[in-house]
Amino acid sequence: MSESPDYLHSADTMDWKQMASLRSWGAQSDQAHDALRAEAMVDCGWGKLLFGHTFPEIETLAAALLEEDEGERNLAFYSREPHVILSKYPQEIFLDPSHAFRLNLNEPESSPWHCPGTLRIRPAQSREDLRMVNLLYQARKMVPMREAFTPPPLDGPLTILLAENVQNGAAVAAVMAVDHRVAFDDPDNGSSLWALSVDPSCALPGVGEALVRHVAELFRQRKRDFLDLSVLHDNREAIALYEKLGFTQVPVFCLKRKNSINEPLFMSVTPEESLNPYSRIIANEARRRGIAVEVLDQERQIVRYSFGGRSILCRESLSELTSAVSMTLCDDKALTHRLLIQAGLQVPRQQAAGSAADNEAFLQQCGIVVVKPARGEQGQGVSVDVRTPAALAAAVQRARLIDERVLLEEFCHGQDLRVIVIGGEVVAAALRQPASITGDGVRSIEALINKQSQRRAAATGGESRIPLDAETIRFLTEQGFALTDILPAGHPLVVRRTANLHTGGTIHDVTEQLHPCLADVAVRAAAVLSMPVVGLDFLVMQVTSPDYVIVEANERPGLANHEPQPTAERFMDLLFPQTKNPSVNRF
Repeated sequence: MSESPDYLHSADTMDWKQMASLRSWGAQSDQAHDALRAEAMVDCGWGKLLFGHTFPEIETLAAALLEEDEGERNLAFYSREPHVILSKYPQEIFLDPSHAFRLNLNEPESSPWHCPGTLRIRPAQSREDLRMVNLLYQARKMVPMREAFTPPPLDGPLTILLAENVQNGAAVAAVMAVDHRVAFDDPDNGSSLWALSVDPSCALPGVGEALVRHVAELFRQRKRDFLDLSVLHDNREAIALYEKLGFTQVPVFCLKRKNSINEPLFMSVTPEESLNPYSRIIANEARRRGIAVEVLDQERQIVRYSFGGRSILCRESLSELTSAVSMTLCDDKALTHRLLIQAGLQVPRQQAAGSAADNEAFLQQCGIVVVKPARGEQGQGVSVDVRTPAALAAAVQRARLIDERVLLEEFCHGQDLRVIVIGGEVVAAALRQPASITGDGVRSIEALINKQSQRRAAATGGESRIPLDAETIRFLTEQGFALTDILPAGHPLVVRRTANLHTGGTIHDVTEQLHPCLADVAVRAAAVLSMPVVGLDFLVMQVTSPDYVIVEANERPGLANHEPQPTAERFMDLLFPQTKNPSVNRF
């Protein structure tokens, strides 16, 4: 790195008395300090990191590991006799199915490294910083830090780093770095990396690599000998990155407690775990409440939920509570459009595709149009920002591959807003943004799309990918780009016009900012369509203003796309109201 922030050097500029004080984390006496050094642990907010080899007795290590607060997860690393601990506590403790990797910090880097100009990496030093870190953890379904956790001192054993996009200031990644010398005067002079999380919607390339390299540089500056980390055995993408950076696997093991958070790590695969993310989030909430889950058909995602004498069939968020008539009202886009107009709600101009002359006349009236099949989902067959007769004819032909009936719709400018209504209440609202990439000055647009598509697929259980199809090529061509072009470093490029998750779009929660008028309109639209659960697609200039048009309604919205909002919880409240938690706040 060309420059080293002050915090990179802070631990070694203190004298040993100061370091002893920090190691004690507030201990008031030498005796308390000595006890902590003998049984070293670092509070990371989401749980405690226990250094197993500093615990002289197996029983004390097990007791510390099992002493968890609600919603947190402790873990023990460097345990000298993990097999003995497991033999004594087989019902309480399990061996984490992760590999440990080590980077020798005494070996020079193969090539000089500088933080990309698109990123700013800094320590998290405020509660607002920790809030942004927690949002990143929740987006990756990781355990967040507790609300009362405070930012650690820069010269303490724990450093929390936040990576920001310099173009818009958005937090895009976070990681924790632990200095073993400061934590317990480690004679091996080591360090470790924990809780790395990259925003699944981040389009900047190399963010994870930049954070790992930054942590390695931090500890090189502190003259540590190695950097360790733990990664799940099947996380091939992360393992490939670590091996590329020079990490090698070491025989170090991690112990964890058998709790509900860790259950997927020590339980055999259950039928519901083979479901897609949209069914799985509902099944997990059902199991948490003691509701029976029976997968009837995995291919079509048909699941039966039962509690007491009540049994309900679901296909993801579509349940028996949605009538066949209501589903028809929502599934047929032309019918949805007519009903919303009759209710006095604002929608774009629309007509059915007909002759070439009629289609071109509508295009001339609107200037720009959207072409879509009358029935369909997940953005299939949809063409946006169609401006010429030739493009219109091609778009109609593509839409007819999905449904013989094709609709032409006035193109409306604005942000793509999805609002989820369950049981007559707004539960979540999110802005959807189309797939985009950021150039690195090296890779082609096609290579960047493939890389971003891999990241989106990994973050969504394979549900979100950027297709390299005719629509993507058309949109790139209109912007003056080809797949073989190389974007300059830091240059952003939107590669799809539609913002659907299934075509690589990203989703950003705005529930708290939603204007009351928009919430009211969403509830009214759900009532018009008689839908107990519905996802309504709006175009708005701002989520904080009342102006809108409704473009579509989805009878089977993906509830897994709206964390941290409690979509699955409200869905289960609707299906099984007797299991409802009365203390949960509503929008």
